[in-house]
Amino acid sequence: MGYGHLPVLLEPALEALAVRPGGFYVDGTVGLGGHAAELLRRSAPSGTLLGVDRDAETLARAGERLGEFGPRARLLHADWRDLPALLGEERPHGVLLDLGVSSAQLDNAERGFSFRGDGPLDMRMDRSGGATAADVVNRLPEDELADLIYRYGEERASRRIARAIVKARQKAHLRTTGELAGVVRSAAGRPRGGGLDPATLTFQALRIYVNRELDGLGEALAAIARRLAPGGRMAVIAFHSLEDREVKNAFRDLAREGFALLTRKPARPSGEEVARNPRARSARLRALERAA
Repeated sequence: MGYGHLPVLLEPALEALAVRPGGFYVDGTVGLGGHAAELLRRSAPSGTLLGVDRDAETLARAGERLGEFGPRARLLHADWRDLPALLGEERPHGVLLDLGVSSAQLDNAERGFSFRGDGPLDMRMDRSGGATAADVVNRLPEDELADLIYRYGEERASRRIARAIVKARQKAHLRTTGELAGVVRSAAGRPRGGGLDPATLTFQALRIYVNRELDGLGEALAAIARRLAPGGRMAVIAFHSLEDREVKNAFRDLAREGFALLTRKPARPSGEEVARNPRARSARLRALERAA
């Protein structure tokens, strides 16, 4: 089957992890399995992988993709922040985290992550429970809504946008991505630099809030790093400044514990990769190594 998925910063990530035959690797955000498949190929013939994802639907598709590797690939439906407990006594030689929303989620209008196709305002990575984006925009008080749009989207027009959302929902609940995008665009005004759609930052903010993407991020990274095998490495791909700042600060603190920073500045996609996969444009990768 076709997967329609181009793993971001694939070569830089694999180089940072120094993948070797026979190693044990973890992909904590396995998505459609693009990075995981290459980790398994390069760790052949006996390397193993634990793939984790909070999205059961993409995890099932990853299982199809990784089926050729048989028992070398093990998949779990879980949040990557639970890895320290999930690993038990296992010590991985490498851990990869791609913190971005997956192509499968963005391309499926029914998931509600994107305004490029009209669909229900969901945005949950794990659809088994929790509040949806529709719940948030239709129930949250105006000041709280403005605060989250500013905090997680760094949207300067957050107060104006929140006011417009509240006014719109007084007439009828906002139920689709198209409805919300229309309200935000009318309130935010002109497109951002580089042609960024005025609704982009608000959608980013709601996605982060709904999925608690920044909750405990730094602490979880530190806990996972401490579970690495001696000489083990961790590589993290972030897609926006809030996320990358958490990664940078966590890695800086770990460096004080004796971990070696492998990336003083984050690795960025080449012009060729961005041309091939525009979604890679904002990606940045940081990596560290545990002392041998």
